[in-house]
Amino acid sequence: MPEPRTPSADEVREMVRRVVDATLDGGASTSPVTAASASAPVSASAPVSASAPVSASAPVSASAPVSASALVSASALVSASATGAAPVTPERVGIAIGADHGGRQMKDRIGEMLTEAGFAVRDCGTNGSEPVDYPDIAHDVARLVADGTCRWGVIVDGAGIGSCMVANKVPGVRAALCHDLSSARNSREHNHANVLTLGAGFIGQGLAAEIVRAWLGTAWGPGRHAARVQKITDVERRYVRAPGDEGRAG
Repeated sequence: MPEPRTPSADEVREMVRRVVDATLDGGASTSPVTAASASAPVSASAPVSASAPVSASAPVSASAPVSASALVSASALVSASATGAAPVTPERVGIAIGADHGGRQMKDRIGEMLTEAGFAVRDCGTNGSEPVDYPDIAHDVARLVADGTCRWGVIVDGAGIGSCMVANKVPGVRAALCHDLSSARNSREHNHANVLTLGAGFIGQGLAAEIVRAWLGTAWGPGRHAARVQKITDVERRYVRAPGDEGRAG
């Protein structure tokens, strides 16, 4: 009997994308899929249990929406396949969201979508139509990601540019402005983005929802991508001042 084959990182990433699509979309399929360990492969025709990994070809059910905890386990499995580490214990994923007055409606729709999917959403505002300053909102979201309160962040303003600039001033944050599915996936796989910014003045709510799905469904890439992201972190650390160093140049 041949030895079980461990799924490749690409196969696991595809599985993660399918799980997120099922989580956020709620379409119709045939067999539910839960997050799995890498102990034994499962064919597309066999029932999927929580003890076996899912290949990229296995069907993903959306009839019973997959919880946010499944996404955590699947993401951890990608990390484990690249580093050899054990998957983390499933937990509810925290996502911080925020928008200025120009992006409030889009932010609210995204928040509803994520809440319905089972994510723990922290809404940083704004929740009214009165004008507010995007730097305040963007900072609130970025801070929750940087301090570990939330795993991811989504910020919406008119263009998405200003909020991205603000978020990237917070150490530990890698914010990316995305305007289509390709930039969303690239920002995750290549740049390990942990905050997504969107421009409500340039994209519609339908596309915004698809971007969020693609962004959450793409795992961070290992190897050369991780090495380059580490260089981003190294540059950041060169310019982060310690307390009492306010008078020194970065």
